[in-house]
Amino acid sequence: MELRSVEELMDLLHACRGAWDTAHHGGPPVNLHDHALQTAALLRRSRPADKELQVAGLVHGIGQLLRPGDVAGHTDLAADVVRPLLGERVARLVRLQREGWENDPVMEDVLILRQADEAARTAGLDAGVLEDWRTVLELVSAGHARLGAVD
Repeated sequence: MELRSVEELMDLLHACRGAWDTAHHGGPPVNLHDHALQTAALLRRSRPADKELQVAGLVHGIGQLLRPGDVAGHTDLAADVVRPLLGERVARLVRLQREGWENDPVMEDVLILRQADEAARTAGLDAGVLEDWRTVLELVSAGHARLGAVD
């Protein structure tokens, strides 16, 4: 699967509303839709200027929707799906579990994303609505497209 537009990504994120994160160890399952919004909102608070990091938080769980039960491969799948639309940095941030990420230039951002991912498991926490993220997704996508997709 390859996302060709922000609209397709929004549809995919809306589809997360009825899906649950069953890959997380040590805690109850969380609604993927709520979890995505909470993660992105926490990143917006801690790193307000880093739109790519916020977007990575928003989309990091879509692999679980596309391939339920694939605990080992869901981050790779999510990264591959969002890379053409959102760029290499977002894809690398999403691919949290790959071997050797400790040496990646985005290591500090990966750690911040992981912290937000862990903190974004609060049932009932109001993190806004998905539509609030459309403009940010369009900005990140347009920025990637302007680079000529040279990644």
